[in-house]
Amino acid sequence: MKIGFIGLGHMGGPMAKNLVAAGHELKVFDLVPAAVQSLVDAGATAVVTAAEAASEVEVLISMLPASQHVEGLYLGDTGLLGAIDASTLVIDSSTIAPESARKVAAAAAERGITMIDAPVSGGTAGAAAGTLTFIVGGSSEALERARPVLEKMGKNIFHAGDSGAGQVAKICNNMLLAVLMAGSAEAIQLGVANGLDPKVLSDIMQKSSGRNWALELYNPYPGVMESVPSSNGYQGGFGVDLMAKDLGLAMEAALQTRSSTPMGALARSLYALHSGQGKGALDFSSIQQLFSDL
Repeated sequence: MKIGFIGLGHMGGPMAKNLVAAGHELKVFDLVPAAVQSLVDAGATAVVTAAEAASEVEVLISMLPASQHVEGLYLGDTGLLGAIDASTLVIDSSTIAPESARKVAAAAAERGITMIDAPVSGGTAGAAAGTLTFIVGGSSEALERARPVLEKMGKNIFHAGDSGAGQVAKICNNMLLAVLMAGSAEAIQLGVANGLDPKVLSDIMQKSSGRNWALELYNPYPGVMESVPSSNGYQGGFGVDLMAKDLGLAMEAALQTRSSTPMGALARSLYALHSGQGKGALDFSSIQQLFSDL
């Protein structure tokens, strides 16, 4: 299958490589030359504009940082929707505001183009391993068209509902993740301050009612778990700034629906504070540093 892929960052790059490995013919575009070269080395074809990546393909996938990037890519007089063939299925896997996803999908529909929002969960490890969870917003028919492609990049595919629903589910998940990570970091530091070994305490909590994903697979305390960012100077992974962005999206959604999200609001404040201390590029598990002298 001929596929265009725009956005080859920490998530998009590994996702695109899995499509190449599965035998798909990829045209790739990114503003970072090194990211493009990595895909070329894997067997993809580099193009010099996003429009080239979107032309003469059966599927177009985008993986961009924020709402303004997605709207800027697809909308307006120079947006890709004016150049994409109506037969092309568009999959946006960026995590953006639900309203932005609906806006772009509606504009696509006006041109006869089928588009779904398909944000992902699973982090960079899941992207590399091809075990991501895709959370899809759009029609059932569009999802079935996308399924053979998504299955080459992920293990779980959920249909959340109509356009934008994938984004709503994703920001709810990430809000909970932020709360759990911050809470786990706080609990570990309390134990350490009172003489406990962080690994022993983590093992205890993993087998007790406080068990959660952060403790089990992504422990925030350095040295407790190998092959996670906390044991690599908090390098790689999912950045603090990106988590703060997603929490901002959750708060916007809460405001629009007058939903009460006090835990989410506190998590947003913590991550904004951490980012403001110059830690925005570190992995989000570095929230441990707010509670610990690390």
